[in-house]
Amino acid sequence: MKVNQAEFVISAVGPSQYPEDALPEIALAGRSNVGKSSLINCLISRKNLARTSSQPGKTQTLNYYKVNQDLYFVDLPGYGYAKVSKTKREQWGKFIESYLMHRETLRLVMQLVDLRHPPSKDDQAMYEWLRHHDVPVLVVATKADKIPKSQWPKHLKIVRETLGMDKGVQPLMFSSELTLGKDELWSILEQAIAYGQEDPAEPSTETIEEKNEQEPS
Repeated sequence: MKVNQAEFVISAVGPSQYPEDALPEIALAGRSNVGKSSLINCLISRKNLARTSSQPGKTQTLNYYKVNQDLYFVDLPGYGYAKVSKTKREQWGKFIESYLMHRETLRLVMQLVDLRHPPSKDDQAMYEWLRHHDVPVLVVATKADKIPKSQWPKHLKIVRETLGMDKGVQPLMFSSELTLGKDELWSILEQAIAYGQEDPAEPSTETIEEKNEQEPS
């Protein structure tokens, strides 16, 4: 997809503020500082449209970014931030769960994990929850530029096995610094939103994962 226009639309605090133009939505989930803003900026070839909060883990909103007239990227609050109280985490959890389960225009969740480290308990819980509720999910392993290329297969295997991903399904490796994985990711997103098709259909989890199947290096 050629990005001709990209803009920040709203930081929504509830369903009443969600856009009503029925464009497909791609959500980004992940721990605080995993690289969600960097990934958005890389995909749309902008430097600072999506900005990281000055207080990681404090954001309680869904940040909507409109791309052309084709889709929204929806940046979800980062999870797993230790300085947030248990009560706040529970409140955010209900807010996010409601969005993920009931938002009709949601087409895919990109769950970002840091390739350098094994997925955390929060990462595992999120992935299991998405799969349990049949929410289409694509695991994106970020910050590949931070480790030697020779170590990529080893780290991908750790991510795959820790999350319990199905056999033959690989995380998509990504680096915003190297633009590694950018074209492949756009290809998957275009399929998810049925880009260029006259009769868009909501993809299943299996469809998304089959698109990203590849043999381990």
